[in-house]
Amino acid sequence: MSKTGYVQNLAFVDGLDVEEKYALASHCIQLGDRTEGEKYRKKLIEAGFGINNLPTKEEFNKQHSITLEPDKPKFSFIDLFAGIGGFRIAMQSLGGQCVFSSEWDEAVKETYFQNYGEVPFGDITKPEIKALIPDQFDVLCAGFPCQPFSNAGLKRGIEDMRGTMFYHIAEILRDHQPKAVLLENVRGLISNDKGNTIQTVLRTITGMGYKCNVPQELIENGPIKKLKEECSKMVLSAKDYGVPQNRPRIYIVLWRKDIDIETFVYPKPEKIKTSVGSILEKNVDDGYTISDKLWAGHKRRRVENAEKGNGFGYCLFSENSEYTSTISRRYYKDGSEILIEQEGKNPRKITPREAANLQGFPREFKLPESNTKAYQQFVNSVAVPVVTKVSEQIVKQILEV
Repeated sequence: MSKTGYVQNLAFVDGLDVEEKYALASHCIQLGDRTEGEKYRKKLIEAGFGINNLPTKEEFNKQHSITLEPDKPKFSFIDLFAGIGGFRIAMQSLGGQCVFSSEWDEAVKETYFQNYGEVPFGDITKPEIKALIPDQFDVLCAGFPCQPFSNAGLKRGIEDMRGTMFYHIAEILRDHQPKAVLLENVRGLISNDKGNTIQTVLRTITGMGYKCNVPQELIENGPIKKLKEECSKMVLSAKDYGVPQNRPRIYIVLWRKDIDIETFVYPKPEKIKTSVGSILEKNVDDGYTISDKLWAGHKRRRVENAEKGNGFGYCLFSENSEYTSTISRRYYKDGSEILIEQEGKNPRKITPREAANLQGFPREFKLPESNTKAYQQFVNSVAVPVVTKVSEQIVKQILEV
C-alpha cells in the first residue's frame, strides 16, 4: 500500500483544480445520489468535472475490494478525527451512513480509503472544510485530542475553546445541531486541569441545546469533585465488553434537549470471560521475538523501576491471561507493555493483526504495509466493540424515539 494509493485509484479527478478533490470524489461515490452529497457534487461540477463520469458505489467498491460498508442505512453520522474508522465500523454495523469524514494524517487517510473507499477531508480547522459538512446528519462522532482550556472567562462558552481541537467540534454542533453526540477520550480527561477541562466541555455543549447524564446545575456550578464523580460513570473498559485489553476510556453521550429522554443508559459490563489467546495468531514469525539485548534491558529496567517506585516495567502475558494492559503509542518501539510468553524463547511483541484484534477490528480490515504505521494507527483507535455497544444504546434511546 503506497502513500499515494488513493491518488492512483482516484486518478480520474487528477486534472481538477480544486482543493480536496480526492475526498470530494470518493465521498460522492460512497453517497451516490443521497442528498447529503449535494455539496460535494456541486464542488466537482464547479471545477468542470462531469458527475456522470464517476463510477457507481457498487462498481468502485467491487473493483477495490471494499467490504466495510453499511447495509440499508437508517441514519447518518459524521466521523471527525476519524483515525482508521473505529467509530465508522461500529455505526455502519447498526445501519449508519457516514456522510462526512475528516482526518489530517496522510498515512491514516490511506488506510481509511483502503477499507471504506473514501478519502477523509483534511484539516477540520479550515472554514472551507467545515463548510462542506452536510447541513443535516443524526450523530457526530469524534475522538478529540485532550487539551486543557483556560480557566479565565469560563462563562463565555464556545469562545473559551479557540485554539483547541474541541473548539471546532463545538462550532460544528452549534451550526448543525445533530440529534446525538458521541465523544471518546482517555480517562484522564476527567482530571485534566483539575477537572476544569471536562467541565468546560460539558458546559459548552449543553449551552448549545444538549443534555447529558450529568445534572446541569453540577455542570454550571460544581463542585468539581462531584462533577468528576458523575463523569467517572461514563468510563467503560474494553475488557468488560469482550475485548481482552484493560483500556478504560470515557464515552461522553449527549442528545438534543428536544428529544424526550432524561437519562442515557450506558451498556452494562458483559459477563464474558476473555482470554489473550483469543486474539493471538498461530505460527508467528520469529521476527516478532525480542532480542537478547532488548529482553535483558527490559528485565534490568523492571528491577530499577521497582527500586525507585516508578512502576514495574514490562508486562508479560500468556494465552491464558484474562486480558492485557493498555497498548500505548510507544508500542512499536519495544513492545514493553504487552509481551507474549514463548516456550524456550524470549517473549515476543504482538503482530499488527493481533493489535487489530486487540481493538476489536474485523478480520477483513486491511492493514497498512508498514508495521510501525499499523501499530501507531491501531493504538490511536477506539475499541470497536465498546463503541458498538454504546452506539446500540444511542440508536435505541435517542434515534428511534
